[in-house]
Amino acid sequence: MKQYAYSPKGVCSTQITYELDDEGKIYNLKFVGGCNGNLKAIGKLLEGTDAKHAADILRGNDCKGRGTSCADQLAKSIDEALGA
Repeated sequence: MKQYAYSPKGVCSTQITYELDDEGKIYNLKFVGGCNGNLKAIGKLLEGTDAKHAADILRGNDCKGRGTSCADQLAKSIDEALGA
């Protein structure tokens, strides 16, 4: 599995880390900072999920009118990781 670390912009979390296996599935997703309970739930919900599918669902999610969110930043990170 390949490990990824991403520094999100415009949100409360300061780092997103996860692993992608050879099939493009997400494992060990963790956020540093942000809404702890909600972000832990996202990690649990996405464990073993297809990364492209997850990014497609989360992309564009907004938090408090910021134009982005931790979930949207995760989608951006996945897009970069997959070369989309």
